[in-house]
Amino acid sequence: MAARGNPRIARRASSAARWSTDRCIAGIEANVERLALFSGNRSSHFIGHSLGGVLVLEMLNRHPEIEVSSALLLGAPVRGCLAGRRFGHHHAGRWMMGGCGPLWDEREARWRRDAPLGVVAGSLPLGLGRVFGRLPGENDGVVCVSETEVEGMAARTVVPQGHSMLIVSGQVGRLAERFLSAARFE
Repeated sequence: MAARGNPRIARRASSAARWSTDRCIAGIEANVERLALFSGNRSSHFIGHSLGGVLVLEMLNRHPEIEVSSALLLGAPVRGCLAGRRFGHHHAGRWMMGGCGPLWDEREARWRRDAPLGVVAGSLPLGLGRVFGRLPGENDGVVCVSETEVEGMAARTVVPQGHSMLIVSGQVGRLAERFLSAARFE
């Protein structure tokens, strides 16, 4: 799903497809179902950045009939998002988040598949999330590293990148290549 944003990932993908949430206007449930339909009935590697990663995790956990070779989440706030909650206190923030506002509440994150799940988190605090206040601990300027942890993940790595750079970073592209071929980052 993120392959078109990173040429390194796109080269490795035999048929990369891109899917967009359109600000999640329809809400999480509708977007999970749209993504499930989009996925089709073929074994695939799933890559999602930010909200896309949250939706990938939700969709694959809710739809065990969809075959998955692996999943990779880039800066995905699967345990909620403090910056998102802060942003949601403002009119423009609520409008931009649409029906996905509840995703930013604190929650548990668990991987319920046998296929490997990898997580890449950023630690360079450059992002719009800081506009609404300092973020605690390591973060990428939007998502705290602690918000990316998934129980049952096969591997996680933290890179010195800001949130928006995770999708285009050469370093992240190399890590994604490694994970897609070997289910590990090192």
